Amino acid sequence: MAEVIKMPKMSDTMTDGVIAAWHKKVGDKVKSGDVLAEVETDKATMELESYEDGILLHIGIGEKQSVPVNGMIAIIGKQGEDISSLLLSKGEEKPVNIEPVKEVKEEAPAVDISNIKAAVIRMPKMSDTMTDGTIVAWHKKIGDKVKSGQLLAEVETDKATMELESYEDGTLLYIGVEAGNAIKVNGIIAIVGEANADWKALLVETKPATVETKANVETTSSVTEIKTPEVVNQSDDRIKISPLARLLAKEKGIELNKLSGSGENGRIVKRDIEDFKPQADKTENKEKASTTSVTQVGVEQFEEIPVSQMRKAIAKSLSNSLFTAPHFYLTMEIDMDKAIDARTSMNEVAAVKISFNDIVIKAVSAALRKHPMVNAAWYGDKIRINKHIHIGVAMAVEEGLLVPVVRFADNKSLSQISAEVKEYSVKAKAKKLQPADWEGNTFTISNLGMFGIDEFTSILNSPEACILSVGGIKQVPVVKNGQIVPGNIMKVTLGCDHRVVDGSKGAAFLQTLKGLIEDPVRILI
Repeated sequence: MAEVIKMPKMSDTMTDGVIAAWHKKVGDKVKSGDVLAEVETDKATMELESYEDGILLHIGIGEKQSVPVNGMIAIIGKQGEDISSLLLSKGEEKPVNIEPVKEVKEEAPAVDISNIKAAVIRMPKMSDTMTDGTIVAWHKKIGDKVKSGQLLAEVETDKATMELESYEDGTLLYIGVEAGNAIKVNGIIAIVGEANADWKALLVETKPATVETKANVETTSSVTEIKTPEVVNQSDDRIKISPLARLLAKEKGIELNKLSGSGENGRIVKRDIEDFKPQADKTENKEKASTTSVTQVGVEQFEEIPVSQMRKAIAKSLSNSLFTAPHFYLTMEIDMDKAIDARTSMNEVAAVKISFNDIVIKAVSAALRKHPMVNAAWYGDKIRINKHIHIGVAMAVEEGLLVPVVRFADNKSLSQISAEVKEYSVKAKAKKLQPADWEGNTFTISNLGMFGIDEFTSILNSPEACILSVGGIKQVPVVKNGQIVPGNIMKVTLGCDHRVVDGSKGAAFLQTLKGLIEDPVRILI
């Protein structure tokens, strides 16, 4: 019997996966343990192995496409086996040709509204990200006379509060949304027309081309709605122009019918008046064109790339942490003179080169043993105080950030920590980390010192209570024994969840950490 292969949950935070590449195609023989595909999760790209023997009968998702956890990605069974019932049970169509069916909805008999002398005013799209607008205030009420260019209402968008002008002459017959309420872009907000117009029929909105069919459907516009930009050489009374632009044009003596509008629906706005240049003779224009055509110094351009699964996971987890946990930060300077000398001595005999980050990891694990509340986590109705110490080490990769875990760091030597971190770094860059490598950390360290950063703050890796941000070592003048001498200073910043750790406990932890790093011999005892 054919078996459905579903998208497995490959990490504790995974909600969906992207098929990076298929290693098998439909019709191939598959054995249990064979690699079917590579799956990009929120943490890494991992191999998906088959747990069935048979023939690959169906692939349900293409490369570079995502599917939620437990979603069907393939079907394996016997050659020629009927899988139509499995496809239908998963919401997929049978792989047969089905003649397109028109989607017909029974509607009320059509009403002829072509002769209604009124126009619908819809919510315009006032910014590239606007999806709806809120009416802040109406400047006209039902029954008021309205002229093109007059202010109807103030609209609050996602960017600013803007003025909505009428582009029709007549009487305000209908207001579709009260002040303080929101309405979607293109929703009806008002109707303007002749005082005795039978405008109610216009409220029955006809959706253009909603019937999915191959046939040509002829529709007639029922309302004189948003119009295309108006051409020049029309009468001044019917030209769409803002009040300010009309005033500026009058002051400059510019004839309105010689202007072309760049605003909403061809409306003439202030910039059109400022940019207007009277036409000179054609020969002069040609000469100017040859000299001015090279004045452009750049072209606006951009590239849009799809958001990777890792980037989606980072955005989700860090946004949740930042907007849920009350963060506060404590910064301390650490004298690194003795640590520099100790590292030099240790690297002369150590089998693995020890870095300053390795020293920080070891010192942090020793300090956590003395301050267990800093090694805690927030779980809503309880606080978990971890007795073990697992240090998460933030590592940058091309797609984002990974945090492999050095387990029981307080029980490991500096050489062991160094070797483990280096191994994780190689795996991370090669996308070979496994879920067991990045799960279970009780405290996280993020180090940007190697990039020349003096100090920074990090977002908590929830549910952890604390995270340490480590800056670079900087040579600065310091005062020792009353004398100004060269010194090496490193700044560390402890980010804390105030629901778990108070300022005094965080400060006490940093004092202990400072003492251990400034005298590294103590972390070896």
